[in-house]
Amino acid sequence: MPYETVFAVALFAFVGSVSPGPSNVMLLASGTNFGFWRTVPQILGITTGFSTVLLAVGFGLGALITAWPPIGLALRLAGGAYLLYLAWRIGTSRTISDGQTDAARPLTFLESAAFQWVNPKAWIAATTAMAAYANADNPFASTLLITAVIAIVNLPSVAVWAGFGMVLRQVLTQPSRLKWFNIAMGLLLVASLWPLLR
Repeated sequence: MPYETVFAVALFAFVGSVSPGPSNVMLLASGTNFGFWRTVPQILGITTGFSTVLLAVGFGLGALITAWPPIGLALRLAGGAYLLYLAWRIGTSRTISDGQTDAARPLTFLESAAFQWVNPKAWIAATTAMAAYANADNPFASTLLITAVIAIVNLPSVAVWAGFGMVLRQVLTQPSRLKWFNIAMGLLLVASLWPLLR
């Protein structure tokens, strides 16, 4: 793959990873409510899960979904239901967690990775990346390279959102501010359902 293409993939990955979406809204809320270090498994799960979606699309799952629409519909319905659950979970959180005195917790590595399989932004990005950059003459190697470049760029890009949340943690120590912040994050997560409804 030419260096120019690798650079284009990296730029695509940066823009897609740092822009708002369901995973980044959840990272912002998690960084605020649980701190950066407790959110690290969620960050790693996002990058790992998104990488598996990229590999699946690159190796033919995207074509299968296009050929058999009920699979796509099932993914959209599951994604929508899970997003609503997460929005409710975030929107009803009322205290900043110290990690010791309450049952609230950030998403685990596996929950976060699995969420990418029902995340509409992840599927749009994966399909676009493979359609635009995969080499038809060497699809296996190009899929692996695209996935590796995107993962390398994605990890620090999404981590920034948890970092923003950690900074906001200092401002949101007042319960009423935290309440409205979490409600706003829950509503933003619900708004991210828009691509599923079109």
